[in-house]
Amino acid sequence: MAHIKSRKLAPTRLQMSTVLAALLLPVAAQATEGNPAADDAARPLPEVVVGSNKVSFKADYATSPKYTEKLVDTPQTLTVIKKELIEQQGAETLTEALRNTPGVGAFFLGENGNTNTGDAIFMRGFDSSSSIYTDGVRDVGSISRDVFNTEQIDVLKGPAGTDSGRGSPTGSINLGSKQARLQDAHSASIKAGSGKQKRATADISRVIDADSGTAFRLNVMVQDSGNAARDVVENKRWGVAPTIAFGLNGKTRLHLSYLHIKQNNIPDGGVPTIGLPGYISPDSRSTDPTRRREFLNSAPMVNPAGFYGEHSDYDNVTADMATVRVEHDFSPTLRLQNTARYGKTEQEYLLTAFMGSSANLVTPNPADPNTWLLKRTNRTVKDQRNQILTNQTVLTGEFTTGELKHTMVGGLEFINEKQANVSYAGLGALNDISLYHPVSTGYATAANPVRSGAGSDGSTTTQALYLFDTVKIGEQWMVHAGVRADHFNTDTFNTALSTSTSHPQLPVGTLVPTTLKLSDTLVNGKLSLLYKPTKDSSIYATVASSQQPPGSATFGLSASANSAANPNYDPQETTTKEIGTKWDFLQQKLSFTAAIYETTVRNEIEQDPTDLNYYQTGKKNVKGIEIGMTGELAKNWLVTAGYTHMKTEVESGRVVTASGINNLSYTPKDAFTSWTSYTLPFGLKVGGGVRYQGKLLRGTDGAVGTPASAESYWVADAMASYEINKNIDLRLNVYNLADKEYVAAINKSGYRYTPGQPRSASVTATFKF
Repeated sequence: MAHIKSRKLAPTRLQMSTVLAALLLPVAAQATEGNPAADDAARPLPEVVVGSNKVSFKADYATSPKYTEKLVDTPQTLTVIKKELIEQQGAETLTEALRNTPGVGAFFLGENGNTNTGDAIFMRGFDSSSSIYTDGVRDVGSISRDVFNTEQIDVLKGPAGTDSGRGSPTGSINLGSKQARLQDAHSASIKAGSGKQKRATADISRVIDADSGTAFRLNVMVQDSGNAARDVVENKRWGVAPTIAFGLNGKTRLHLSYLHIKQNNIPDGGVPTIGLPGYISPDSRSTDPTRRREFLNSAPMVNPAGFYGEHSDYDNVTADMATVRVEHDFSPTLRLQNTARYGKTEQEYLLTAFMGSSANLVTPNPADPNTWLLKRTNRTVKDQRNQILTNQTVLTGEFTTGELKHTMVGGLEFINEKQANVSYAGLGALNDISLYHPVSTGYATAANPVRSGAGSDGSTTTQALYLFDTVKIGEQWMVHAGVRADHFNTDTFNTALSTSTSHPQLPVGTLVPTTLKLSDTLVNGKLSLLYKPTKDSSIYATVASSQQPPGSATFGLSASANSAANPNYDPQETTTKEIGTKWDFLQQKLSFTAAIYETTVRNEIEQDPTDLNYYQTGKKNVKGIEIGMTGELAKNWLVTAGYTHMKTEVESGRVVTASGINNLSYTPKDAFTSWTSYTLPFGLKVGGGVRYQGKLLRGTDGAVGTPASAESYWVADAMASYEINKNIDLRLNVYNLADKEYVAAINKSGYRYTPGQPRSASVTATFKF
């Protein structure tokens, strides 16, 4: 039996309220007594003009109150994707919107028979799916997020431990929701396109009482679409997001928001990788030459549109999110924000997947591919519930000490997160399906899904305290420093069915309960030095840390020695060093950014080949550069572009790619994205962009014959829109102009992949009234 070596220390309880009060009391006292910094204007709200003709890709601020400075003075790579860009491109989901930041995307399809049905986002070499936030609150769940109620998306690259607590080693994603404003505006859109696409949205904003600052906003969406790349797959959903605000023109403001989403989809289990570059027979290692089926080495690709599941497959999601946010200005230099939220996401899906292994690939007539069959033995079911209850309090104060000007942000967060999973049996057995002409063939053994009694319940309760200070030294120097402490308790109750090997002393199928607990305190920090050569530029150096404790993503702890979720292990630790520069040109209308960085992730689980024990000796490294440009090049000419180059390696531990190359999986070495639009004098707006995605190396799990990587590709999209009058405009989007066939995501074994979107088009009519 393999053993665990750990150096975990006993956790320490934080006296958070006392510490925060002691740190911020001097700030409050000086701010309310009229200190000299009162002449400095408080950070303005981002300008949002609902329904106007003003369009800009460039944002000045991030949505989080923890970022008090303009983006040009924020010493970290932070990409902001505004709704204007999202709308021009006709993006509907978070995954589609993230195409506007290089090297970030849903590249990983899943393991074995499991398929990622939601936003499985990789960023700078690591899975960031558990570091997705909405208005600063963690949004957990393997669902596809619609952006109909999104104002802007902030993509923070580098450790976000000081900003958000536990999470991905390489960043986080925050969706800023649309809020009520003191403006009357109404708009609606209708969209139709390839793949039986049908979608309608509406955005209604009303001033209820201008004197009291009361306003209402309602965003709704309904969609009933197929998939331009796939047969049978369906994306059906509807959503409603009302918000009401009080006191918008006063010192105290109250925002009440609610979001309800319902999805009823037919999920996509992918298509076989047979025929792709790098594919060879799964029997190629057979010692008997007559059984190697070498004719499979030259087999043709399957039709990328083919559906290998059953029409009875489903992916049903219900998500609810209720938020109360209170803001109060004690003075021009002292501001308070409190956010309370309850969120719940329920997902149920039944998916027919497959493993194109030697046993599942049937070739009765080697000379006739039309006779070849695929066994579908991997039916998977998910019944998962996620809940979050949180209260976040942020206090921002500005004050001076001698010649130094401070902007200090302190906060408390109390978070309770839960996840429950229920297992099922009786999923039935499916008939074989034609490999090259897939048609639903039904069941060999009827399905009768029932709860097996196995499952898991996990919860994490967190109390967090953080403090940031931005110190301005004269007009050209700034020092940013921050620290955050998170004390958490994770409890997991697992119930598993015994097998002959797991519990030989029990009858097979006996329910075996396991209770695991973990309590610890994480402390992360960030330190930056920034120099401003001009008012609209900066050069900076930053070092920051983050930690991801066992069971962080799913609240599920494991007793297995080879699992990073084992509570006996220390948290995964990350350190990032970054040097960069940011410049605003053309009267702050165009921004340019460039950064070089190095991220080191420690405490990865590795098995010693000699004593077969597991140790936390693994170490991974990512070095890279990233360049970006966003804004207005000239009147009516908008542009956004980004490029990244990453060098990744496993410094200590086993290689993690199937090819044996010492890089990290699902991480392109090079990636480029761009989009531009220009409005002609007679009102026609034309635009488009190109994207490049470098080769993606998949993970390794012992599969034989499957492609070790997904090839690189270029894709070009185009757009044209015309404003018929002040109330109606039409937009045409054409995707993948060259009809390039490419792999958008590949699973760990390499048996399945998700085809990229073929050449397709949509037309959107927008009405403003």
